[in-house]
Amino acid sequence: MDIQIDSREKARAIRKIVKTFDDNGVKHFSSKLLVGDYMSLDNPRLIIDRKQNLQELCGNVCQQHERFKRELLKAMDAGIQLIILIEHGKDIKSIEDVYFWKNPRKHEVRWRTVNGKKERYVASSKAVDGNQLYKSLCTIRDRYNVRFEFCEKNDTGKKIIELLSERHE
Repeated sequence: MDIQIDSREKARAIRKIVKTFDDNGVKHFSSKLLVGDYMSLDNPRLIIDRKQNLQELCGNVCQQHERFKRELLKAMDAGIQLIILIEHGKDIKSIEDVYFWKNPRKHEVRWRTVNGKKERYVASSKAVDGNQLYKSLCTIRDRYNVRFEFCEKNDTGKKIIELLSERHE
């Protein structure tokens, strides 16, 4: 298997992934991809877009919605099956688990001084929570033919190899 890694992936961030490729005899090279981050030359119509966690995905879906949507449309127009791989951790294994996710930004309590008195406040009370993100992901899945897969950071390289080895006719 030969895997093309998008040249915009930061070397430091993917060190473990590259080591997993090397340990498994998977050849790889860096070059810009049309969309996503990882593609097997054996199946260029299946591409993985890696996200560090649900907070990064949340930022893409909410704050950077238009840019993210353009990328999804670009994949669809090119006949690419996009898999978004989220390295969130053992508590999130499926899209359904996202529903129960508590966004740390929404629940982070901070203190401020108002008129000489300390008072508590929630840092980003308007931040998107799990149930809202879940609904958005279901819409994206259905509208743009996107698959969502989840793994722990230590297993990302292995998961990429597994997903890119799939055969779709």
